[in-house]
Amino acid sequence: MASFNLNKMKNLLRPGKRVHLVGIGGVSMRPLGLVLQGMGIEVTGSDMNSSVSTDELKSHGIKVYIGHSADNIIGADCIIRTAAAHNDNPEIAAARAAGIPVFERSQAWGVLMQSYKNAICISGTHGKTTTTSMMTHILMEAQWDPTVMIGGYLPILHAGHRVGQGDSIVLESCEYCDSFLNFFPTLAVVLNIEADHLDYFSDLAAVEKSFRKFAKLVPEKTGKILANGDDANTMQALEGLNPITFGIGEQNRVHGMNYSDDWRDFSVVCDGKHYCDVRLSVYGKHNVANALGAIAAAWVLGIDGEAVSRGLESFRGAGRRLEYKGNYNGADIYDDYAHHPGELHATIEAVKAMGYRRVILAFQPHTYSRTAALFDDFVRELRTVDHVVLTEIYAARERNTYGISARDLSNHIPGSVFFDTLPEVTTYLSRTAQPDDIVLTVGAGDIYKAGEALLKR
Repeated sequence: MASFNLNKMKNLLRPGKRVHLVGIGGVSMRPLGLVLQGMGIEVTGSDMNSSVSTDELKSHGIKVYIGHSADNIIGADCIIRTAAAHNDNPEIAAARAAGIPVFERSQAWGVLMQSYKNAICISGTHGKTTTTSMMTHILMEAQWDPTVMIGGYLPILHAGHRVGQGDSIVLESCEYCDSFLNFFPTLAVVLNIEADHLDYFSDLAAVEKSFRKFAKLVPEKTGKILANGDDANTMQALEGLNPITFGIGEQNRVHGMNYSDDWRDFSVVCDGKHYCDVRLSVYGKHNVANALGAIAAAWVLGIDGEAVSRGLESFRGAGRRLEYKGNYNGADIYDDYAHHPGELHATIEAVKAMGYRRVILAFQPHTYSRTAALFDDFVRELRTVDHVVLTEIYAARERNTYGISARDLSNHIPGSVFFDTLPEVTTYLSRTAQPDDIVLTVGAGDIYKAGEALLKR
């Protein structure tokens, strides 16, 4: 972002100004609107459809228009748009014609975080939502009164955001479209790096380059870079930047010891000294790595180890992150957001440690580009569970120019079944689920609806 635009935006994001958000119902647009309103700014917005998100915004007194129209922006001092709103959007086009400044969502978050002493940015291909949520629990237990932006639902907040009065902000920081390069982190956490979002990045090297640029945004003298020292791609991307490393391995400056068999209990050592003892309420080795990222950040910030222990024990998961939904015919129904083979692997490994008789996994691939690029990896991971149910790919922002279907995955997974629609998935699960099974609905689209419909039967 050019300094001229940055200064201009700072001048527009202050009390007394009116800001219009295009796509205000989005996962990080909604909290942005509420944070701006909390600063004394008049906020309006628009979205294509009514939703729980738009209802929440209206309940806070924010004017939300359903549908996009040039009339909606009348009186606005500037426009902030979601990445999905392009220049042909009626409101964007009208603003540009009228000379009203138009900014990106990530640019707005970047401006806002500059007013905080501590801007804690949690990045990584996987684990961002969980680790940001863990960090939120720790900061609140330590009475830091943080401002928070999470790309999911956190029960303790009853939302995915929080407007605090303290001097710290913690944000889930996404690499897609290089959006986190608009941020101003004082503390950057890199959890892991894998090839993903290949509709934007050309390959793994391009992803690594983006993360390196992100880490270099941290001020050399006053900031800190924290990196998962167990992840080879992360260490390669950040070579020469001398990050503080965290991880399960004892070569890291922040690491765990004395792990229990289910990975939920361990002690933490920072620079060779005992820092805290941890009892997690969530399963999986991957969640140990996530927790160690949050612990390393807390240690760097000078937070007492006992507050860290209490904060992590009180964390029982974020929405759609191995979230327990209920029981049907003696089978436990869980939902998870995993949409990358690495995330699938972590979720499946965590579930296997939970001791169920059978694992039944209903998977909805997310985007054609990801399914095509990582096809063999998806097949490998899905083959490791007892029973796989597939439904058609969730298109999200894409068109199927790849000629691919989830049926193709099913053809490579022995014993799996494929259904075109979610109601068919629900019916099949209702006939298949038995006592002591775990039924997982997995994917970043709307597969969760199949599990919720099952529980209503």
